Amino acid sequence: MKSFLVSLVFVFSGVGLIAQDNSGNWSSADKYLEDQFYVGLGFNFLLEKPNNVVQRNLSYNLQTGFIKDIPLNKRRNFGLGLGLGYAANSYYSNIEARESGNEITYEISNDPELDRSKFETHTVEFPFELRWRTSTVDEYKFWRVYAGAKLGYVFSGRSKLVNAEDTIGFSNKDIQKWQYGLTISFGYNTWNLQAYYSLNPLLEDGVSLENGESINIRPLRIGVIFYIL
Repeated sequence: MKSFLVSLVFVFSGVGLIAQDNSGNWSSADKYLEDQFYVGLGFNFLLEKPNNVVQRNLSYNLQTGFIKDIPLNKRRNFGLGLGLGYAANSYYSNIEARESGNEITYEISNDPELDRSKFETHTVEFPFELRWRTSTVDEYKFWRVYAGAKLGYVFSGRSKLVNAEDTIGFSNKDIQKWQYGLTISFGYNTWNLQAYYSLNPLLEDGVSLENGESINIRPLRIGVIFYIL
């Protein structure tokens, strides 16, 4: 992980060398970059759920961040994107998480008075993208397809349970600290669709329901993303 971050800093600091001409001077075309800030809103679908686990309420995703655009060809319509961002995610289901001492137990709720039960994460994200677009130096409405991967560090993971009797919330140590997955976004001009498929489960390996069934749920995230110069 340390080597990944060092490489990221190295690429950011050296990217200016790519856009210089042979004389070392900058031209207006050399400064042409795209899509450096982003804001997104999405819905989290839970895949590989245990038997009888269902989603409830609105499992949302909010994300924002900055991506350094690194063109790789003279036309500057193909390149890389390396970034840093923040995301908040909620995952609502009928899984009840309860803390007792140093242990966390999970069971499927049959409580008709269950209001909501969720996992909640706040994450620092490191997106990496291969970028293709139809833009030019003076064209601001264009098609784009960006595909890549995203690595995230969960700095705050919580469980919350609300029913007719009480509200229970606690920091959940079973939520994976490092999460990663594949991303793709495509669209025209302002409106773009984005999908994220997690390659590792939301919870740590070995976490299971009281009946012994493993909880290997992983998110499929679909939403809209807005890119800003």
